[in-house]
Amino acid sequence: MAILEAVHAATPQAGSLPELLGPLRADPAAAAIFTDIDGTLAPIAERADEAAVPTDAREALVALAGRYALVGCLSGRRAAEARRLVGLDQLAYIGNHGFERLLPGAAEAQLDPAVAGHEDDAAAFVSRFDQAELASVGLRLEDKGPIRALHWRGSADEAAAEARAREIAAEALGRNLVPHWGRKVLEIRPAVHLDKGTALAELLQERGVANALYGGDDRTDVDAFRRLRDLRAAGELEAAVCVGIGSDEGPPELADEADVLVDGPAGFVEVLRLLQES
Repeated sequence: MAILEAVHAATPQAGSLPELLGPLRADPAAAAIFTDIDGTLAPIAERADEAAVPTDAREALVALAGRYALVGCLSGRRAAEARRLVGLDQLAYIGNHGFERLLPGAAEAQLDPAVAGHEDDAAAFVSRFDQAELASVGLRLEDKGPIRALHWRGSADEAAAEARAREIAAEALGRNLVPHWGRKVLEIRPAVHLDKGTALAELLQERGVANALYGGDDRTDVDAFRRLRDLRAAGELEAAVCVGIGSDEGPPELADEADVLVDGPAGFVEVLRLLQES
């Protein structure tokens, strides 16, 4: 496995990757393993519907689900779509960056109660724009329930598409909406205090696990990193391991916040394999 960066000296739990994973491997019945999907389990695809989780990643998750207290995925995708992509019903799925969850055995995803009354805010705002005009500049609109996403990966002029997205983001401000940036995507979200970190913390606290690991590659994953560290600082977790997945498009704060940075989805699969060892 290629480790792009050594464990950051600024983190409270400096050490090698096997040392970081030690508390989780020593007591898997008290540990949770969570991971982002796109860019972490699955290589980034030009279009979201072209993404695929490699067989070795799926097999590693199956092995972990049979051993650890809780294994799941946090995704910007809707929870049901995340489950279809990964293809494992035994995992927990937190979708829409924390707005919904789909637990093992559940038939339907549940919206977080904080979204109540704001389900249509983003849709109403985006409907103000001419859809043909958005398409003409290379913006693809995605309906994500309470969230609307504008993608420009693979458009003929990505710079022009991003510039139009920034105009839309500026218009969203002051309308009880939050523009949120990802890798060649702008999301328009209702202004509720939910993100990957809040959703992960809530689920971990409900399950009462002692140790947790999270792997991710983008800005939204940094929210989860920071929340895990908050839980550890508060004594609610004994160990919290934050694994960044390096890429040419990765935001600078990912390397700053991760305990260790590995080389792409293939590097993260090796982390999942190490977690299978006693």
